[in-house]
Amino acid sequence: MTHNSDQAQDFSALPEVSSDVFTAPLKRPEHVGEDWIEPQQTQYTSEDDAIWNDLFARQMEVLPGRACSAMMEGMEKLDLGKGGVPDFDRLSEELGAMTGWSVIPVPMLIPDHVFFWHLANRRFPAGNFIRTRETFDYIQEPDVFHDVFGHVPLLTDPVFADYMQEYGRAGWKAMRYNRLKALGALYWYTVEFGLIMEKNEPKIFGAGILSGPQEAIFALEADSPNRIMLNVDRVMRTDYVIDDLQPTYFVIESFEDLYRQTVERDFDRLYRSLGPSFTYANSAVIDVDNVVHRGTQEYFLRGGRGSSAKPV
Repeated sequence: MTHNSDQAQDFSALPEVSSDVFTAPLKRPEHVGEDWIEPQQTQYTSEDDAIWNDLFARQMEVLPGRACSAMMEGMEKLDLGKGGVPDFDRLSEELGAMTGWSVIPVPMLIPDHVFFWHLANRRFPAGNFIRTRETFDYIQEPDVFHDVFGHVPLLTDPVFADYMQEYGRAGWKAMRYNRLKALGALYWYTVEFGLIMEKNEPKIFGAGILSGPQEAIFALEADSPNRIMLNVDRVMRTDYVIDDLQPTYFVIESFEDLYRQTVERDFDRLYRSLGPSFTYANSAVIDVDNVVHRGTQEYFLRGGRGSSAKPV
């Protein structure tokens, strides 16, 4: 993701975004500055803590044996099951000692360039709110449970922690080439919905799967989705779905392999060869794919979530 002269680039200041770069129009709340960091973490109520505890318990019914070992070990290292929404200061202190990362509270989804800047400086932005009982099963905007339970444990793994920093640094280049959609697809199919091989079987490392009970089973065991070994060039040309289960999951050999495929890839050349829109549908299997499982796509052909189709 970084290459040659990028290694010496200064990532300490917020990157500038030119007017011709396509980014989501997000309105910054008045109480936060340009870094979008909240003045302090929310003081969660006993009901908020109860929601966290119930979400945690539900996931722990499905994740053992399905989540990757780094995730399970990270949860133990950070003691995420001690009860209630974790304190960001405590997490930051413990993560800082392990891999140099911290967790910062942000009010909502934040702009791409701000997100990249924080990652490049080993700060993970986490939503400063938790879902309600009414949105217990599905929430579109990532909350503190998705962000802290789904993402933060893997930041205890040194190689994955380095990958996340390099991903943030890669944002500068993606903006220069106006290829944020392509870089976003890489994040989606790895950090959010990635699988990893352990003992010749796919396991979960993507936070979007780890924080949802239905997808944790679907991603590994359903016949519908494709499971394809990661090819960075192919993934960055692949569309994705944001409001349903995934038609395709990509599988990495290891975090070391993920780091090698991305950080050691010449993204200048790749970006020059990419079109402005995606080349492949999210359900496609193409001739270069190393296919672990070719899905039936039955769930999606029956209409997916909107049709009450069974996730099989």
